[in-house]
Amino acid sequence: MTPDQPSQTINRRFRGFLPVVVDVETAGFNACSDALLEVAAVIINMDKDGFVHPGKTVSCHVEPFPGANLDPAALAFNGIDPEHPFRFAKPEKEALEEVFSPVRQAVKKHACKRAILVGHNAFFDLGFINAAVERTGIKRNPFHPFSTFDTVSLAGLAYGQTVLAKAAVAAGIEWDGNEAHSALYDTQKTAELFCAVVNRWQELTLLADAGSGAENATPARTPTG
Repeated sequence: MTPDQPSQTINRRFRGFLPVVVDVETAGFNACSDALLEVAAVIINMDKDGFVHPGKTVSCHVEPFPGANLDPAALAFNGIDPEHPFRFAKPEKEALEEVFSPVRQAVKKHACKRAILVGHNAFFDLGFINAAVERTGIKRNPFHPFSTFDTVSLAGLAYGQTVLAKAAVAAGIEWDGNEAHSALYDTQKTAELFCAVVNRWQELTLLADAGSGAENATPARTPTG
């Protein structure tokens, strides 16, 4: 079985939820008033040995919704020009449907109940997704409305680092600071980080199971003359 084939275990591993890593780039911190400018998602797959891997990636540039606030400080930080003609941005509803469609397909393929958003400071990303869903009237949001997996907490536990760049380096993941703060790059690196933490735990679990099996094995009988 390859990582892109339907898994028989990922739905049980995460209690019926499919992890999907999401990152958004925005024009501020207020999900209700500030523009959503970029959204990207990486679907997580699992192989037959219980190890997870980044799967399909989808991303989209988003047009600011009518009346959206554009904070100059936020735009200076992420380097996005909302009016740039080569962004090829799409209206919010169209952009969200482009991202949601493969997520819904993956949820069905893996026999999961819903997707669960994985993010670095996941409450921020989910807040903007939920606000955009409400604005656009989308009826089939594939994500759980409030539960998340936050790689800030996971990386703090596993590597003692909470900043994405530092956590990635601690996990042995290559990091290019020039590419950071784009939704696509940050999502891909967050996906690698999430997989590194989950797979580290899986390795420890397999080692523990192997050790337990050795301890409980019946001792070999010594031949007698």
